[in-house]
Amino acid sequence: MSSATSLRFANVHGYRRAFRIGGAGPALLMLHGIADNSLVWEPLFERLTQRYTVIAPDLLGHGLSDHPRADYSIDAFANGMRDLLTYLGYERVTLVGHSLGGGVAGQFAYQYPEMVERQILVSAGGVSRDVSPVLRALSLPFADNLVAALAVPGAMPALSLTLRAFQMVPLTVFHDNTELVHALERMPELASPHAFGRTLRSVVDWRGQVVTMLDRCYLTSSIPTLIVWGTRDSIIPVSHALLLHAAMAGSQLELFEGAGHFPFREQPERFLDALLDFLDSTIPATITRQDLQESLRRGITEDDISGDDETRFAVLEELGGGERSAI
Repeated sequence: MSSATSLRFANVHGYRRAFRIGGAGPALLMLHGIADNSLVWEPLFERLTQRYTVIAPDLLGHGLSDHPRADYSIDAFANGMRDLLTYLGYERVTLVGHSLGGGVAGQFAYQYPEMVERQILVSAGGVSRDVSPVLRALSLPFADNLVAALAVPGAMPALSLTLRAFQMVPLTVFHDNTELVHALERMPELASPHAFGRTLRSVVDWRGQVVTMLDRCYLTSSIPTLIVWGTRDSIIPVSHALLLHAAMAGSQLELFEGAGHFPFREQPERFLDALLDFLDSTIPATITRQDLQESLRRGITEDDISGDDETRFAVLEELGGGERSAI
């Protein structure tokens, strides 16, 4: 673990919540993806803690936090982050969310906009339906048993060798294999597949992602937002970055050429430069209840969507989808 942060624990609602914290200054809340934990951000800790307070929790059911039989929906994760920040005494933060954590960040900004200064969404979930076929398959009943099987002696090394071998195939579908192996290696235990299954099925089914933040982006349009995506993302396609950028008025978009689902690990220095430049060049948001009331009464309009005709049409089609299920 980086010496820039220390591992701590908080007891919230009777459950242990692990988090890494360090540095001084404005607070950054850094949210990891599914089946991962706060160590995914480790390459960034040293530079960020020189200027900011970094708070990197293990979401409930992940890492060293407890793995109870509980609600693992996006809104429940957002509530948990509100409670943890309140416990620690932080009233306002900049959100940095990756994958599932990006969806949690978007939900947090929707539920608690008065607590959000900025948001950085990295390969974020909760935009459109498309998602890796592997995640679709793992959302099926009894797929938890496949995760549990990784605890069998010899299973993890065999899986690692297989995934790394496919990494050599020059196809985008295999690009993230090495980082997926690292995510599995960061897991402190494989004895809680139910937490993984409940989390996954709250956001994905056999048809793909079942939640979207696109219809509520207009409510937080005054929050400075940076969207970061790798052009070779094999988990959530880069096309989602264009949809999200179009739906979030005033957002900034950074595409990392050749990077996959973990651009901040593949190109950490570039990511840090982009993040710090964004933080330096933007003013923290202040959203009041009256602001929300006015936005809700106005609703979303076509003027809130930017981009070329094809992208605008894609966003409008997503918003008009009969099976749309909002975060």
